[in-house]
Amino acid sequence: MDFVPFWISFKLAALTTFILFLFALPLAWWLSQTASRTKPFVEALTALPIVLPPSVLGFYLLMALSSHSFLGKFIEDIFGVKLIFSFEGLVVASCFYSLPFMVQPLQSGLEGLNKHMLEASYLAGKSKFQTLFQIALPNIKPSLITALIVTFAHTVGEFGVVLMVGGSIPGETKVASVAIYEMVETMEYGQAHIYAAVMVALSFFVLLAVYIFNHKQKMKMGML
Repeated sequence: MDFVPFWISFKLAALTTFILFLFALPLAWWLSQTASRTKPFVEALTALPIVLPPSVLGFYLLMALSSHSFLGKFIEDIFGVKLIFSFEGLVVASCFYSLPFMVQPLQSGLEGLNKHMLEASYLAGKSKFQTLFQIALPNIKPSLITALIVTFAHTVGEFGVVLMVGGSIPGETKVASVAIYEMVETMEYGQAHIYAAVMVALSFFVLLAVYIFNHKQKMKMGML
């Protein structure tokens, strides 16, 4: 059994989760605190990957990241990196299609915080940055864990966008979901069963871990 596609999938998911956390945390914080009229527009834009067919999102990312586009050409000229049919391109694409899975749990957790607690932090002289990391994050552990784990799992399981942007280059862009698709195409059902079973088990245990953790956190809160 070739474990390289799984390694690529997990590496992609880990990098995407790390990058998205850095980007999504300030965005979720702003969405949870702002009363701006642009908030619904930003929320809709952020949630768009959930409702868009992967083929549609993948097509537009393919166009945006290609060497013929301004962005793709700029990155290729400045950094010498081609984003189409490369692992770097998969990371960029996965940050787009997994964005709502990071932003929404964080935003929900931050919106559920006691406003008086945040106001007390500001009155104590703490900055917004300090309040976010010292007060807000420690009090939204269930939402934080959910965001990290679900983002990771969703990235591992993505197929359509990955295939459109990265193709199937062995050792570089051929992730587990693409490997399963190719095995089915070539009627290698035995191998496909093994790969699919690993993906099912991973998805189940990821969700189980989230629910167990959140249940324990609720039990702790109920005892306080």
